Amino acid sequence: MNLANRMKITGMNQVWVADITFIRLKAEFVYLAVLLDKFSRRVVGWNLDRTLTARLPLGALEQALMERRPPAGLVHHSDRGTQYTHAGYLRALYEHGAVPSIGRPGTPGDNANCESFFRTLKREEIDAREYRGREDLRLNIAAFIDTYYNRVRLHSALGYRPPAEFEAIADSCDATSGPN
Repeated sequence: MNLANRMKITGMNQVWVADITFIRLKAEFVYLAVLLDKFSRRVVGWNLDRTLTARLPLGALEQALMERRPPAGLVHHSDRGTQYTHAGYLRALYEHGAVPSIGRPGTPGDNANCESFFRTLKREEIDAREYRGREDLRLNIAAFIDTYYNRVRLHSALGYRPPAEFEAIADSCDATSGPN
């Protein structure tokens, strides 16, 4: 059931959206899993791997849970992919008090925030460079996410602020009124 689109989000760590994309290198395809906080569009976890198994998004989830420590009741939204319905992935969600939310079949718009991030990543980073290999790609994605996307890149939906700044403002505001 899609819980994420039914909620009125008023702050961080209420809804995370998750998705996976592929990236073509010269010698191979690799896969990138991300988790975004729907409130701020901030990438809160990501993982890059050669295989499209449950360990790919699980690595992103573990990173996000460790860094953000969300309260119980966090809604985790994803598509119906087997990686997200895998017993180990669901167990990790339940152990942290997260509530799974699944998109409807044939509705990629349910995960529009992740799709938008992937378009930005590919247009502004992936398509603009050649990578020497997977480790070079990993380093550049880390820099793109941590240094540029989360801290510098402006988002019209956030009042032309980067996600980290939007969260800092929201954190300092009354939780019910949100940032201005």
